[in-house]
Amino acid sequence: MRRTQSRGGLEPPQEPTLNLTPLIDVVFVMLISFIIIAPLLEMDRIQLPRGASFHAPVHCQDASPIQIHVYADNSLAYNGKKVDLDALSTSLSSAKKQYPSVRPQLFHDKKAYFGTYQSVKNILEACGFDEVDIVLAPA
Repeated sequence: MRRTQSRGGLEPPQEPTLNLTPLIDVVFVMLISFIIIAPLLEMDRIQLPRGASFHAPVHCQDASPIQIHVYADNSLAYNGKKVDLDALSTSLSSAKKQYPSVRPQLFHDKKAYFGTYQSVKNILEACGFDEVDIVLAPA
């Protein structure tokens, strides 16, 4: 302990100070960068139906001629035949020409990745489909 003498006697030792200015500067730079970048991020919005305008659930007799299944292992099937993403794109392009006003039905297993759903949705949009029915299995 260091003691110094002054007019009034002994002074308590001074505690070291921490300069927070660089830390605050970094935080402000990051905050400003997030403010600038946030509007540029592309977000995909899904409109959820309100309680009063909820569509009736799809029944078996309302089956579409275009059915896409995504299984738990992220494999795909188009109308019951196993396909990959490229083959799905080709099949959906020809199906759009054959059935221009039909909405495809997507059966997505809850254990499958969301990225697989997003890939299928992107393919549907690229092939010209504006709407898709997501068919949920009963609980």
